[in-house]
Amino acid sequence: MVGRCEANSDVNYNIKAFSSSKKYLMTSYFGKYEKLLDSNFEEFIANELRTSFCEVLPDNTSSVIRRSVLLRHLIGEGSHRNLLSSMRFYVDPKSLSRLPSHKCELIVIERLPSGIFADPFELQHLHQRGVLTDVAVFGDTNLELPSFRSNRSAVEIHMNVGSNRLLSQKDGLEIKVQLPLHARYQPLDESGYSQVEFGDPDLFLRCCIEGKLQNQSCLFIPTSENAERKTGRAVWRIPSGIKSHGGKPRVPAPLLYFGQKFGFRSV
Repeated sequence: MVGRCEANSDVNYNIKAFSSSKKYLMTSYFGKYEKLLDSNFEEFIANELRTSFCEVLPDNTSSVIRRSVLLRHLIGEGSHRNLLSSMRFYVDPKSLSRLPSHKCELIVIERLPSGIFADPFELQHLHQRGVLTDVAVFGDTNLELPSFRSNRSAVEIHMNVGSNRLLSQKDGLEIKVQLPLHARYQPLDESGYSQVEFGDPDLFLRCCIEGKLQNQSCLFIPTSENAERKTGRAVWRIPSGIKSHGGKPRVPAPLLYFGQKFGFRSV
């Protein structure tokens, strides 16, 4: 996709500055849609991204990059866990080498299921420590809302990758991402638990063209290959009250702490 590259990519910008930057794909999505729905997001990719093109690679770019999700695993216990993802990218060296002088970044979008949210303050700390290059939270980030009153949110992560690094990996470039997440108050259920399943992340490669074509960029949408997958989808069983007992949902301790200390607004 031909677009505008951000001239100032200072990694010291805070989370709010990131969220207002048009370099984020989710900024464009929420400029058109009010809420995060899978059907709307798939329509956004099909109509807003796939119909665009890369002027410097006018032929079919669908084979430039392929991806495989190797692992999706939840780490920890209770209402605060980390989602570990391992992904491998395969880049066609012939296609990418045809680009003029450029720099590339991998973009990972986690569309979080209902009842799960990411804390912007935690992500900001990871960014400041250099763990994440750029990161922003979009959608509903109000920590205090229960699951049935909240809307879904998404996390967009950017990771810089050099062309040499992409092209030198004969067996593909493996990327690992660990995302801290929290559970919301869950609705009552006969089993005493709510089960939340995570879909695969959305992955993109964006290369900004330098020199004569400065400020132009190409966005590549990888094709999926999951033959190497080692595990199934990640599933989180979150404690809740039992409906037949008329009990109240079990309140996760971290939510009480964060809810008292911070006030949050959606991006």
